[in-house]
Amino acid sequence: MRHRLTGRRLSRPTGHRTALYKNLVRDLFLYEKIVTTEAKAKEARPLAEKMITWGKQGTLHARRQTLAFLGDKDVVDKVFTEIGPRYTERAGGYTRIVKLGPRIGDGASMAQLELV
Repeated sequence: MRHRLTGRRLSRPTGHRTALYKNLVRDLFLYEKIVTTEAKAKEARPLAEKMITWGKQGTLHARRQTLAFLGDKDVVDKVFTEIGPRYTERAGGYTRIVKLGPRIGDGASMAQLELV
């Protein structure tokens, strides 16, 4: 039974799955839009929004938490200098998921995850 278990496994072991989420969020901040499967986009969205909220706070503790998750100083600097201040007036909902349709090869539903 799977009582109170949240999140998708995406047919990956735990370490592979967390690395996938970190890479998706890092690429989202680098390129400000990524194309991935719908399930991956729905899982990466709350993580990215949490990082942007930490970027809005601008504290040293928030910066260290973001660095511990992303592991890339250049991306963390971008979150805290460009992306975080961009959303100071916004209460939440920093990302958008746009459905694109099925992928040609295997029919997986694709989506574009982008910053608003």
